[in-house]
Amino acid sequence: MSESTESHSMDTAVAVAEKGRAARISMFAAVGLTIFKLVVGLMTGSLGILSEAAHSGLDLLAAGMTYFAVSVSDRPADGTHHYGHSKVENLSALAETLLLLLTCVWIIYEAIRRLFVAHVQVEATPAAFGVMILSIVVAAINSRILRRTAIKHNSQALEADALHFSTDIWSSAVVVGGLALVWLDGYLFHTVWLAKSDAIAALAVAAIVLWVSLQLGMRTVSALLDTAPQEKITRSIMAAAAMVPGVLGIGRMRVRQSGANTFVDMNISVPRTATLYEAHQVATEAEQRIRETVGQVDVIVHIDPVARPGESVPETIHAVAARFGLGVHSLHVHRLSSGLHVELHTEVPAHLSLSEAHNLVTQMENALRAELGPATHIESHMEPMHAVPDAASLPAGKIAEVQKQVEQVCLGLLGQPGHHDLVVRSERGAISISLHVLVKGATPITEAHALSAALEECIRAQVSNVGQVLIHVEPADEPQ
Repeated sequence: MSESTESHSMDTAVAVAEKGRAARISMFAAVGLTIFKLVVGLMTGSLGILSEAAHSGLDLLAAGMTYFAVSVSDRPADGTHHYGHSKVENLSALAETLLLLLTCVWIIYEAIRRLFVAHVQVEATPAAFGVMILSIVVAAINSRILRRTAIKHNSQALEADALHFSTDIWSSAVVVGGLALVWLDGYLFHTVWLAKSDAIAALAVAAIVLWVSLQLGMRTVSALLDTAPQEKITRSIMAAAAMVPGVLGIGRMRVRQSGANTFVDMNISVPRTATLYEAHQVATEAEQRIRETVGQVDVIVHIDPVARPGESVPETIHAVAARFGLGVHSLHVHRLSSGLHVELHTEVPAHLSLSEAHNLVTQMENALRAELGPATHIESHMEPMHAVPDAASLPAGKIAEVQKQVEQVCLGLLGQPGHHDLVVRSERGAISISLHVLVKGATPITEAHALSAALEECIRAQVSNVGQVLIHVEPADEPQ
């Protein structure tokens, strides 16, 4: 296993442990608050406290679903879930939303009944105030823990749970206000509506929970429908990929979120003259930059070869020929007053007929004119592609004879023994010669090329029946 894979596995294990711990704390807090509120609510007859007890009861159920969701969502992809199990978090959040909406319906119904139909005596006791103040403190602490863990690990389930507990803070504060008005009415005013402040507070709690539930529900449905995330995330992904050397542009990009995971499919433009290996390296670096920017992300990058700014005419010709599966050599380009004049040898598949090869080359020439201009004149010599020939061995006496002739030429032209790796072999009925020549590193490349050309000419003049001559010039003052 590679070091990066081990590191990723460790990070995943840490994330699972931290999210599970936060979910368990949420469950314990919800259990305590639910029992405490229910007992005090029944003792005092406060609908506000009872509604809060129901709210906390649903928080307990939601915390249980959250714990299950975060324990399942980090399971790796398998044969039946190719994109993993992170959608479980979104389903958990949707179930929590539906439970909250049902609670709101019951609270609104009971509050309206107490306001206009039934008369229920509410006792604003110290225990009633105490349980609500305790609820605010516990909810604030738990909400902070859940939100911090949700942000750290990009967990939508924990974020939804944190949102539940944050609504407890505001709804509990509203209930405390309602109880305070009931207490004031009992000791000071004795008015009908102040006595029913508890029911009005319950309606306020329901309104808060309803608003939060609708917001959470819309976000959850958007995630389940693969709605694109915020534009800020999309821009950061594009900026990360665009910074990679070799990326000429960003094409189509699709981003969706599933639980804590982000999935990115994008097209990047790379120079069409790049090799397959170079293009793959660019795509790999783009994926790495996106992971560093987004975090828990699954990235697929598709490569689009395009002409880079400043592409030379020979590069354009080779790129267009490669598009048609053709090879090009002996390329000569002249810029005349009438336009470009191009002469080249085009290598076509050897199994083609003359008609098939001519049609293919014509298509390539038309594609070249579309890029270089309609006035471009192209002269193409067609020849079959050859497989790599097998080199044959020469008799030892012949090899020694040719090597001696080449060494004499090198000594005469270079003035000293300055060559190595001299190889003599037979290829296609002719003698093939290759060697390395040492020249001072400060020599201009034009002089070095002229020297190798002169050396080749002398070898051809000295050795009979020579076919291929390859001379590799390298600096003599650097280690070989």
